[in-house]
Amino acid sequence: VQLQAFGGGSVQAGGSLRLSCTDIRGIVGNYVTGWFRQTPGKEREFVAAVSWKDGTIFYGDSVKGRFTISRDNAENTVYLQMNSLKPEDTAVYSCAAATTIATSYSKDFEYEYWGQGTLVTVSS
Repeated sequence: VQLQAFGGGSVQAGGSLRLSCTDIRGIVGNYVTGWFRQTPGKEREFVAAVSWKDGTIFYGDSVKGRFTISRDNAENTVYLQMNSLKPEDTAVYSCAAATTIATSYSKDFEYEYWGQGTLVTVSS
């Protein structure tokens, strides 16, 4: 598993961004891909995750109804569509892969592989 994340940038509140995360070595062994975000001085926060096996989707409470995670099997890519962005969504967003069965996929320790982070800045 080797992940590459793209799509960060700056946007005004209410705007949208789409992040992508590609497993450039293919999705074999990549059971679930998730997105987390982190701001300085705070713990990493779960955003969303999707199962490659059956498409099951998980969302963090703070993004439900605004963010949409999806997967493209042919491109080995997971997308995170972020709408109605708020200043509090400002963070470094990182994608991660879990290759073993976990309890919730909402904890960062459940993921073994991490891509580089991409900064999302939402201005008011």
